[in-house]
Amino acid sequence: MTLYDKLQKSMADRDVNSYANLIHEDAVFVFHKTGNEFSKSDWMSMATGMMTNEKFVQDSSRCVYENDDILVMHDFMSYPDDTKEAVMGVIMKKDGKIVRMETGATLLS
Repeated sequence: MTLYDKLQKSMADRDVNSYANLIHEDAVFVFHKTGNEFSKSDWMSMATGMMTNEKFVQDSSRCVYENDDILVMHDFMSYPDDTKEAVMGVIMKKDGKIVRMETGATLLS
């Protein structure tokens, strides 16, 4: 199973533990709204809040490209404040896990 498929399953199941297992201990996350960088533990704190909130919805997703080093994906997301974004995610991989992820987003509503 590809990393993309594993991510999609963990998101669909809202399985925080499975999601966390896909992230390398040295991972860095760059947040599209601020450019701030987060460690795995910082990111998992935020991701847990998102994954446990039913108003945080991944409306659709597609894998643009994936190989052993990189995953590029595009999602349409709905948020608790009733906004929607198109989100491009670029993930660098190490040992089959996320070691760096940066997003870019366009507000749709």
